[in-house]
Amino acid sequence: MRVRSTPRAAGCLALSLLGLFGPAVADDASAHQIAPEYRAEIEALAASAPVAAALERVEALDPWTFDLTIAVTEIPAPPFMEGRRAAFFAETMRELGADSVWIDEVGNAIGLRRGRTGERTVAVGGHLDTVFPEGTDVSVTVRGDTLFAPGVGDDSRGLAMVLTLLRTLEEEGIETEDDLWFVGTVGEEGLGDLRGMKHLFREGAHPIDAWIEIDGGGIGRTVSMGLGSVRYRVIFEGEGGHSWGAFGLANPAHALAKAVAEFQAEADAYTREGPRTSYNVGRIGGGTSVNSVPFEAWMEVDMRSISPERLAGIEEIFLAAMQRGVEAENALARQGEPITVRPEKIGDRPSGEMDPAHPLVQRAMATAGFVGQPPVLGRSSTNSNTPISLGVPAVTIGRGGIGGNGHALDEFWVNRQGYVAIQRGLLLTLATAGMVRPGV
Repeated sequence: MRVRSTPRAAGCLALSLLGLFGPAVADDASAHQIAPEYRAEIEALAASAPVAAALERVEALDPWTFDLTIAVTEIPAPPFMEGRRAAFFAETMRELGADSVWIDEVGNAIGLRRGRTGERTVAVGGHLDTVFPEGTDVSVTVRGDTLFAPGVGDDSRGLAMVLTLLRTLEEEGIETEDDLWFVGTVGEEGLGDLRGMKHLFREGAHPIDAWIEIDGGGIGRTVSMGLGSVRYRVIFEGEGGHSWGAFGLANPAHALAKAVAEFQAEADAYTREGPRTSYNVGRIGGGTSVNSVPFEAWMEVDMRSISPERLAGIEEIFLAAMQRGVEAENALARQGEPITVRPEKIGDRPSGEMDPAHPLVQRAMATAGFVGQPPVLGRSSTNSNTPISLGVPAVTIGRGGIGGNGHALDEFWVNRQGYVAIQRGLLLTLATAGMVRPGV
């Protein structure tokens, strides 16, 4: 569906979409209504002459945004190595007219567009990093309207959208009451552990009053609930030796196996009731050869829950099981020193959820409905986890188009009216930051 953006057409579109403002269904099966005042607010905003022109501008910029998506994708940004992409993002913001641009202590690239009052700060962001290691070929293959490359959708397209929003506001001369930050963050993926967001929301940092993240695929889906997780790398250590000559030593690999069995026995029962909670042993390693008692064995474990209390509970179960596994193996030793276990927390993503009645969530749903999508609330692990857990309003909205094979080498993104997601982002940004009306 194409969003028409002349004042008259925008008003007609608003009227034609009234039937789309029904209940939004969350992934926990609870439904929420869009309050009439937010529906009316978005309709009026889209029908105003400056915004109608801006919506038209977004569509006209579609080829530029498409090319920008390619440019961003082809700058490698492995975990903890986002510097080159951050520099490109920052320089592009300078060229587009941001009032001030900087890269902070951890590598986040930030562009400030001052508002009339500047009493609040609204941030719009995407993440710079990908899941792919250094050396991955990130060249983009273009076939018509389809892009193929690692990270092209997650989150190169999101970053391109952030920059298009800045360009649109600058070229259309639209002023907001609040300051706007346009941000490319580091450390969203994997072991990055949201380090960019944790820095932005650290104690004593410049206060951010609302956060709009662009990540994920669907146009209509709004992530308003953060899925929390804790991750551990657990290392079991012992003397090691020959499998025959040193037989009888406590074996770190055996201890690891016992610890996993101990953990699963209790975690299985724990996760069968209460708020949804999960656990997974994702990686295991160690040892030097098949005929050696290993001196070390390790594993990496991921635990998640929609409930902070349940997440803390399964973490406690996990840590106790690791100790019991070591104790059980040491009890079998016939010689040598006991083995030890060293759990290292490598990830801690907070959970939390927004009230569906909050103005930011209501506006996110209203903008989804306005561009012709059934507004749906969802739960995921995104940059929004951090502000939501701290009580700061935050949502994550999708990049649009059609994407697939995320986190895989054959990831793709299809530009099927991709500009519609940017139009939705524009409306949500202006509704949140307060557009200054002409002549006011």
